[in-house]
Amino acid sequence: MSGDIDDKPQPLIEHLIELRRRLIWSLGAFFVAFIVCFFFAKDLFNFLVVPYRWAVIWADMDVSKSELIYTAPQEFFFTQVKVAMFGAIVIAFPVIASQLYKFVAPGLYKNERAAFLPFLIASPILFLMGAALVYFFFTPMVMWFFLAMQQAPEEGEMAISLLPRVSEYLSLIMTLVLSFGLVFQLPVVTTLLARVGILSSQWLKDKRKFAIVIAFVVAAVLTPPDPLSQIGLALPTILLYEISIYAARLVERKRAEEAVAQSSASDLAGTDEA
Repeated sequence: MSGDIDDKPQPLIEHLIELRRRLIWSLGAFFVAFIVCFFFAKDLFNFLVVPYRWAVIWADMDVSKSELIYTAPQEFFFTQVKVAMFGAIVIAFPVIASQLYKFVAPGLYKNERAAFLPFLIASPILFLMGAALVYFFFTPMVMWFFLAMQQAPEEGEMAISLLPRVSEYLSLIMTLVLSFGLVFQLPVVTTLLARVGILSSQWLKDKRKFAIVIAFVVAAVLTPPDPLSQIGLALPTILLYEISIYAARLVERKRAEEAVAQSSASDLAGTDEA
């Protein structure tokens, strides 16, 4: 198997130089993406506000009267900085992931690289699927729920209106995007663990009831303190857990087929020698 590996013995300083070069490329990509995103920060923030506008329409409110506010002079500026950093991470992620892969790939065997590469591609796709679910469905639904709690001015009652701050709205949608994006990595993580033999499909099936409880606990920690948000994150998590069981079963089936093929090849080689 030594012929299948590209790495060559190197001093520690050579590995550190290689690591520094990969970090420079990653930080450079992030910095360039940050500058571009900061230039378009207001446009990006307006893009993130679209789900809130949809929620306003669902609540039968006048869109022209809906607004976001900021209560400190520097609040909107730092909100734009956060938007730029968030966008820069998303844009620079392919470069960062490729640099990480190039750093570790020489130390992997060819079959390990072939097994690792599909997950490197699947991970950002699954993250974007989670982010799309948040943007197109979950955030409008949550904001509609909050808008429905407003109180119109009636006799003997005060008017209670929702005036979201720009920083709090950004924190909410970023938390939701990151939460769903990380949860959608569950099939990737469990499949990798199944490939190395740490997990099995039967073990995942046996722990299903514990996974359901943990899903609701994690959803309660990561999402805003309302039942709608928690259920909205817990249910996709449970569905992804079931997908993970199926993926682990496929890995085990493929491993069994490879073992049978190797055994047949060994028996054939033994017959030829005889």
